[in-house]
Amino acid sequence: MIRSLCAFVLLALVFAQAAEARDVTIAVLAFQGSERAVKDFEPTVAHLERTLPEHHFIVLPLDLAGIATAVEAKSIDFVITNPGEYVDLEYRFGATRLATLESRDHAVPTDTVGSTVVVPNRPGHAETFRDLAGLRLAVVATDAFGGWQVVSREMDEAGIATSKLAGVVETGFPMENVLAAIRSGQADAGVLRTCLLEDEIADGRVMADEFAVVAERAASDFPCRSSSRLYPDWPFARLAGTSPDLAKAVTASLLTMIPVEGRAWTAPQDYTSVHALFRQLRIGPYEYLARSTLMGFVRANWHWFLAAGLGLVWWIIHVARVETLVRRRTTELTREIQEREKAEQAARLHREERDQFSRLGILGEMASNIAHELNQPLAAITNYAEGITRLIDAGRTDPDILRDGARGIAGQAERAGVIIRRIRSFVRRRELRRENLDINEVVREALVLFEGPARRNDVPLHVHLAAGMPPLSADRIEIEQVLLNLLQNAVDAMSDPVARGRGIGVSTVRSGRTVEVAIRDHGTGLSPEVEAHLFDTFFTTKPQGLGLGLPICRTIVESHGGRLWATNEASGGITMRFTLPLPPEESR
Repeated sequence: MIRSLCAFVLLALVFAQAAEARDVTIAVLAFQGSERAVKDFEPTVAHLERTLPEHHFIVLPLDLAGIATAVEAKSIDFVITNPGEYVDLEYRFGATRLATLESRDHAVPTDTVGSTVVVPNRPGHAETFRDLAGLRLAVVATDAFGGWQVVSREMDEAGIATSKLAGVVETGFPMENVLAAIRSGQADAGVLRTCLLEDEIADGRVMADEFAVVAERAASDFPCRSSSRLYPDWPFARLAGTSPDLAKAVTASLLTMIPVEGRAWTAPQDYTSVHALFRQLRIGPYEYLARSTLMGFVRANWHWFLAAGLGLVWWIIHVARVETLVRRRTTELTREIQEREKAEQAARLHREERDQFSRLGILGEMASNIAHELNQPLAAITNYAEGITRLIDAGRTDPDILRDGARGIAGQAERAGVIIRRIRSFVRRRELRRENLDINEVVREALVLFEGPARRNDVPLHVHLAAGMPPLSADRIEIEQVLLNLLQNAVDAMSDPVARGRGIGVSTVRSGRTVEVAIRDHGTGLSPEVEAHLFDTFFTTKPQGLGLGLPICRTIVESHGGRLWATNEASGGITMRFTLPLPPEESR
């Protein structure tokens, strides 16, 4: 790719308890120099430092050749680069995108990479790609993605081969050199990345009417003038040897990053359009298409071979065609079934990962309550041990008294072990396990876990559990996860101290063939706009929210055959309700 570009590597030093730290590197392609790259991604570094305190990030400049060598040597873990370079790394080294750069100031926040072809704004200037024939075209480099390859595809579709140009002038970086080449007469036209022309005009370095745009595309939802289609923005990618746990932690951190100067990270986008560009130009992963082979000649002239075959042995071809179609259809059906099974498996894995992130987030918010629960048995163990020590020091070695003290220590240690096992069972990755549950017992256990957050926020809990509730078949941990998520949302919805003083209502009731659980807050309620998107993935009203909690809750409830919904209350606030079906023998 671009030889003259530089990159920098973020080295993350991971410190583990009683173990030597391992370097974690993030290579970032600097298309406008190392200093600009450091400035552009400094907010990302700061956010990772803040959200992953167990890592320490260091900036190390490298050139592009050094990055390729480092990737091949498996000495780096993550890469931030342009779409074209990512596709090449994906093909050669198995890189996988985790997030895509997002520009919040654009109506289309992720599809922002494109090219703008400019010429001096003089009478009779070139207006289409065909008008560039016979002109000298300035580019930063012939292997630049936004600086040449994107436009090369558009020119190819317009029927303008590179050979029809008077010449291609490589200016090198920074890209402003392209404008200087046009002004000095070294070139007649030039290729810029999208929005660079507008930036130069805004900074006063270019007059508003100095340059005209060639083959301008109408794009009402994109603020900059462009001569090409747009491609997804830069991806944040992991390499094949990167630890899955580290990749998950970095992904979760990036998705929670607050936009800085209109830029943040969002879910990974589809880079199929970049593959299509490389395939059409026969470069990168599709360079083999440019090599002439006998098979390629056959593919290019298959219709002539087909016509000759049909004319000579039409009846043989007919029989063979029918058999081929049957086999092809059978193969396609088999492939579709396999792809569907793979998609279902991937969806199941993604759901498990979302559930795991959600449970970890809930557990983090209840950290003080967990510490309080563990502190009690530990304090009791300390008191027992000190008491036994004082008895021994006083010469009172009555075996019965010492045995009672030892049993007390064992009992409190078992109590602490139960607390730890309960926390581990809540956060560990596990298979779905249905069992007969008393919904009131599950609600009580969830309220015990939520006691700390409720007390810390001065929110009383008003619990009304219906007596004689029949058992139902459900996964205990998943139902607790739904309850804890809804309780935390209820606390977050009540920012007013007066509203918090009114507390949260928790109730259960049997409703026909289902059991209904309701959680009532006294917040501001739901606006029509929020209510319409309440369960949409990545939709959130919290400044630090991911927009995954309620979608996960709905998925869990619906997987149990139930339903989750919200209703505004006339006196203020909302009630979140979900139902779970009773077994057939209990619903009669």
